[in-house]
Amino acid sequence: MDATKLNELSLDELQEKHRQFKEELFNLRFQNVTGQLKNTSRIKDVRKIIARVLTIAGKKTRAMESSVGRR
Repeated sequence: MDATKLNELSLDELQEKHRQFKEELFNLRFQNVTGQLKNTSRIKDVRKIIARVLTIAGKKTRAMESSVGRR
């Protein structure tokens, strides 16, 4: 998932995406330990997506806080 699509999501949707990707990362790690995971690079990809989601969520949170503080 790229950053432009993530920017279009609301803060609640970003939190839901974060939960989904954390769950996927858990499952991938579990599969890796049990030897079932064929594509281990997916773990790295999901970690990067989680970082993107958290970065964009942080930007949106700071933007909301600064707009409230300017009143």
